[in-house]
Parts: sequence; C-alpha cells; structure tokens
Amino acid sequence: MSPVASGAGIPAPYVPPPYPYDRLDAYKPLAEAFPGGLVDLSIGTPVDPPPAAAVEALAHSNAERGYPPSIGTLPLRQAVSRWVDRRFGVTVEPTQVGACIGTKEFVASLPLYLKLRRPDRDTVLYPEIAYPTYEMGAIFAGCRPVPVPVDEHWRIRLDAIDPADAERALVLWVNTPGNPAGGLDDLEAAAVWGRERDIPVFSDECYAEFTWQGPARTILSAGRDDSFRGLVAVHSLSKRSNFAGCRLGYYIGDPEIVHYLQEVRKHAGMMVPGPVQAAGIAALDDDEHVVRQRDIYWNRLLLGQAVFAKLGIEAPLPAGGFYLWIPAPDRDAWALTERLAREAGALISPGEFYGAAGSAYVRVAMVQPDELLNLVAERVGAA
Repeated sequence: MSPVASGAGIPAPYVPPPYPYDRLDAYKPLAEAFPGGLVDLSIGTPVDPPPAAAVEALAHSNAERGYPPSIGTLPLRQAVSRWVDRRFGVTVEPTQVGACIGTKEFVASLPLYLKLRRPDRDTVLYPEIAYPTYEMGAIFAGCRPVPVPVDEHWRIRLDAIDPADAERALVLWVNTPGNPAGGLDDLEAAAVWGRERDIPVFSDECYAEFTWQGPARTILSAGRDDSFRGLVAVHSLSKRSNFAGCRLGYYIGDPEIVHYLQEVRKHAGMMVPGPVQAAGIAALDDDEHVVRQRDIYWNRLLLGQAVFAKLGIEAPLPAGGFYLWIPAPDRDAWALTERLAREAGALISPGEFYGAAGSAYVRVAMVQPDELLNLVAERVGAA
C-alpha cells in the first residue's frame, strides 16, 4: 500500500486501497433477497440507545455557538478523570486528558504528529491481527507499518519484535480487548517493554467495558507511580455508551505526550463539538447503562455461538469485546461469508480485513437487535 518509486527516483502518487467493507457489496443482494432483508454483522456499529441524560444534554447544552476548546472542556476532562478513578482505581489529573473526534481519527493521525516530535524514528508497531487504521496511520505519515505477531490467545508477542524495528519505533500500539479477536494483552509487560526502549506505548482500550475474563484493565495501572511516563490510554464513548455517531474519544496519560498532542491538535483544528462534549459528561457520569449493555452484548454473543453451532461451526467466545472471531471451514473465509449471505441473509467480515494473519477467520459483530439476530437464527434453522 506504500507509494512505489516511479522513474528517476520520483515517488508515485499514493493510491488508497479499497475500503475493506466496500468489498462486501457483492454479497448484499444475496442477503437483501430474504424477507426482512439484510442483517449487517460486518461492522461494529452500536444500535442500542445511548443514555437518556446524554441525549438531553446534547439537545440543551447551549454550546453550539462558540468554538469549543480543542483539548476538551475542563468539565469533560474532569468527568474522564472521575470515570478512570471509578473504573480502574487510577487517579489522573484533568491536564493529563485530551479530547479527540472519536478515536479513529486519533489513531490515523497520531504517527504524523509523533514523527514531527521524533523525526529520527519512522516505524509504527501494532498487532498483526488488528483494527486496520493502525497500519493506515503509519502509511499516511510516510512511516513503516510493522505488524507484530500474536500468540494463540491473540495477545501481542513482545518477544517477536525485531530489535532493529524497535530502534526505529515511534510508537507501539496495543489493543485490549482486541478488535477483532478479543484477546487481552499483558499491559504491564507492554509498559515495561516500551519504557526500557524509550518507545511510547499507546493502549487502545475502547472495548474495556466489555471485558469478559477478569476485570476491565488499563495500561495506566502500570504507570500510576511515575505520572504514566511513556504511556497513553485511548478510550471512546462509541462502544461504551452507543455514542458512535457523536464522535467523542479521549486520550489519557503521560503529561508531556498528552500536552504535546493537545498543542499540535489545536493547530489542526481538531475540535469535538461543544454539545457533544456536554453530552459526553452525562454519559461518563452514568455507569448503569453500561451494566445493562454488558448483559445485552454477552447474551448476543451466546446467541451467535448457538447460530454457528447449527451450521456445524465452532464459534469460541472472546475474552473481551462483542465480536465472534471464528475459524472458517477449510480456512476459506470468503466462502463462509458468502454462505452466511446466501443461507441466513447476514453480512459478516472476512478476517483478512484485519491483517493477512487473519485470512482463515471471519469476524461477526454481535451488535444488531435481538429480533434481527433471532431472524438470522430462524433462517439458519430453515436452511
């Protein structure tokens, strides 16, 4: 995907690859032919309602006129601090928090900003089975994207990182619970690895509220004794609070790195709309809706597992997240994708969307309402 040299050392123009989910368009007519239409399980788009207090704040914040602070309002950053303390038992100051326009833009733009900070380094390390934006962010910044192998439990293998790549690394990304496979990395080990090599570790924790094996975890726990040196946690309200359409995320940790990013992002005009920031405060201060959402997603995962069992396919439950990561029969993920569209009217994602190492798997996002998931189950039973 990187630009290729073209004549006399002049680089060729960059041509973006097809957006992964656009490659599923050919299967949509197969699924849409069913009574009741297509059931889209390809993208992790929340469909359940956000907390009512957040919607109320969004409508009546009176914050839509002026420019909002790029770093996030003080009340928003204080709400993040309160949430981190309640959820993880970690104390952070509001100055150690910055707002972002959802975390996807943050992931995509981070390597560019870090390259300006450390022009002597050019490499982005990330799990080999992962959210594709880690790789794209490196490419956009003209950096080297280097995937790191994962183990049989989908955890990043720090011991597999080539020392030559580590010497050039701008950042190490970890993702817990992981998208797509739901693995839980050893965040303490990642923190130690990064600090020993002076490599910032950014921990994407957007699915932390949906951790099924043990308590929710954050890399900040590994740095509480020295102001989170070299560590930044990245969170979002998209999954936690069904707030994906409002685009509100936040990054928390090392005060020097956070301040640097706050200042750079000011110049880029990266501002979360004021009404969204007000709504975010209400969502962050409400934990009850998250408890209910956890139960909903867990039950949907169990239902999805049962549906695939009817097809004679084992669907292991994840350690975290709301995706099923399923080995495809005969290692043919595209064949299973087509089968689900033809036999059940459901759209799923081939694992290669998340890295070549995932090509023998499919990802199934268990996000649709129960009535649609039950419709898929009925179609499978009839087939």
